[in-house]
Formats: sequence, C-alpha cells, structure tokens
Amino acid sequence: MPDVIVFDLYGVIARTQTPAAVRRIEEIAGVGGTPFWDAYWSCRPAYDAGQASADYWAVVADALGVAFPDVPALIEADLDSWTDVDDTMVALVHELADQGRTLGLLSNIIGDLVPRFEARHGDWLSRFDALTYSCHIGVAKPDPRAYEICADRLGVRTADVLFFDDTERNVLAARKTGMRAELFTSPTQIRAIL
Repeated sequence: MPDVIVFDLYGVIARTQTPAAVRRIEEIAGVGGTPFWDAYWSCRPAYDAGQASADYWAVVADALGVAFPDVPALIEADLDSWTDVDDTMVALVHELADQGRTLGLLSNIIGDLVPRFEARHGDWLSRFDALTYSCHIGVAKPDPRAYEICADRLGVRTADVLFFDDTERNVLAARKTGMRAELFTSPTQIRAIL
C-alpha cells in the first residue's frame, strides 16, 4: 500500500475550464476558436514557470497578431476559470490524509492563481504535506526537475511516490524519474489502485 501519493491539480482534483468560461474568455479577447486556444496553450509553459500575467497575454497577442482590448479583464476571466474543484476528489484527499498517507500536490499553475485558489480551497489544501507549484519552482511538468523537487519537498525518493496526472506526457515523464505514475481517470480508479 503506497504511503506517499502525489496528485496533479487540474483535471484531477480541480476542474478544467467550463464551456461557459471558454466563451467568456473568447468574448473578452475578441478572438476565439482554434487559433486562439493554440496560442493560449503553446505560450503557457513560460507562464506556468513564473512569467507575469501581463507578459503572458502580450506573447499570446503577438502570436495571434492582435491587440487585446482589455487585458486586466482577460486575466481576471482566465483566473476565474481555474477555481472549481471535484468534491469527490476533495473528499478522497481528506480520507487519505485521515489514513496517515503522505500527500503531495504537483501542479503547473500560474503565480496569480495560487493565492486565489488557496484562499478558496485552503481547508483541503492544508491536508497536503507539500504543495509544489510550477510558478514557485521555476519549472513545469514534464521537466524532470519538477518531479524531483516535489519528492525532495516530501522528504522521499522519486521511487517512493505514486503519482496521478491526467496528461499522458506528464505521466511518462514522472516514470522516467522513477515515480510510479498513473494516468488519472476517476476517483474509483485511485481507490482500486490503492
């Protein structure tokens, strides 16, 4: 039975953007569809690793060849789109912590979002032994250093960790560092593995 469990945040415990949030961002940006989201995601790694919000949106605008009419509103809508959680997974976090498991969080997350997310979800986040945020460590998954830093903060070797992420490239990268890593599908899957 694994005693050290590390979770990704988005797509595992926290929910990804809803269709309504996506539409709101597109409306504020004045651009939408595949070109917008391709630029949004392709420019994201530097943002996840600590780039300032205004700088990120300037890079996205440059990639699209546009000027966004209201960058502060765009930042706000984007931050807002990443704050909902899956209550079933939150309950599982509490359950695992109550069992005495060592829990870690390893998330690609932007700096401006951390205080907002922590203010809203501090209760269950406090059950983690270590919160490893890409924006605070200067590297994002799938960089192997992210997994190594996470394990180090938990006081264990990467080989001692069972890691769940919803993105295959992050799972494969974790395995290369020695972690036992699983592609997350549901809380039921986690219970079956544990």
